[in-house]
Amino acid sequence: MDRKGFTLIELLIVVVIIGILAAIAIPKFGNTKEKALLAGMKSDLRNFTAMQEAYFADNSGYASLTSLMATPYSFKLSGSNVGTSGGEPTSFALTLTNLGVTSVTNCHITGNSNGASDEGLPTCS
Repeated sequence: MDRKGFTLIELLIVVVIIGILAAIAIPKFGNTKEKALLAGMKSDLRNFTAMQEAYFADNSGYASLTSLMATPYSFKLSGSNVGTSGGEPTSFALTLTNLGVTSVTNCHITGNSNGASDEGLPTCS
């Protein structure tokens, strides 16, 4: 008799190998979504800084987040980022939070704040 196909042992070995590979891969990619959300927060902070500088060039002062979200600047935060701003008109600051990010509490950026050590750098804590 010439039988074609796999034996039960061969199939079990393949299932075990796939299980081992999945056990290794899933933890490595498990926090990818949070990393993407964190990168989005930092990107929003950099864009906010660029928008503040454009506003400063037009108005000789910095604006609140609400002012930048209005026409003609139309700044928008990405995803589910929530921001609070302050410091205007002589400096600016923005703090962002996102419920999908659990590794940090918030991310912030400051500008023209009399030489703060993290001035102009998105910082998360």
